[in-house]
Amino acid sequence: MHIGKKRHDENHHAEERPLSGGNVSDGVVRVGDTVRRPAGPWTPAVHALLDHLHAAGFRAAPRPLGIDDRGREVLTFAPGEVVWPGRFALLEPPRRLARVARLIRDFHDAVEGFTPPADARWQELIPAEGADIIAHHDLAPWNLVIGGEDEWAFIDWDAAGPGSRLWDVAYAAHGFIPLSADPARQRTDAADRLRAFADAYGLDEAERRHLVPLLGRRTRSMHDFLRDRTARGDQPWATLWAEGHGDTWRHDTAYIEEREDQWLRALLTGEG
Repeated sequence: MHIGKKRHDENHHAEERPLSGGNVSDGVVRVGDTVRRPAGPWTPAVHALLDHLHAAGFRAAPRPLGIDDRGREVLTFAPGEVVWPGRFALLEPPRRLARVARLIRDFHDAVEGFTPPADARWQELIPAEGADIIAHHDLAPWNLVIGGEDEWAFIDWDAAGPGSRLWDVAYAAHGFIPLSADPARQRTDAADRLRAFADAYGLDEAERRHLVPLLGRRTRSMHDFLRDRTARGDQPWATLWAEGHGDTWRHDTAYIEEREDQWLRALLTGEG
């Protein structure tokens, strides 16, 4: 699939402002009302996905605008605040946590009708358990932008690829509940928040039973990914490992797995 180069004359002389907020943001800049990011072999497939989502009525994602004259992908800019770091209080009200879960459900429902291009290439950084949809793979606070009440958007779709609904939900639950071993982030009401998240998404009983052991495995997959990429000397993963991110994912995995009975009770009976 070919993405034609589009010149955005209205932004041609606009100042480039580096954007940050996630763990991997090198080369990502804002130019006027657009975002420019390094493109890759996966970009045509990701743009086809984003085009499909908008055609299906899902508005909580940037729109692709092509490739600029420097070979960078061009996306619409999502106005607002990135929830991470330091702005987690934006999701403190239960209704906002529920809205995140519903937004993920809306995305999953919209993507079900997507047929990837025949020559689609995806990054597939971490092999998923199951592949019933094209998943986001990084639905986390650092990729959620909250603007006005009608301006919520998930960003950073470059890691999208084959996955499953529950694979995405398990990862999102870790970040948004959060399910964290860190005393500064650990929630005494984590089980209640997990149930509220599952309720808002609309998980049935079988999905809830499947989700509980998946929570730990999905979290562990992040630790293993960083470990393996660091052993190969790959950046920016080696830097993240050196900064202690591997330990964070390992401790969170232990925290989650030690409380599987608690999560299951909360999801099935409402008793945390």
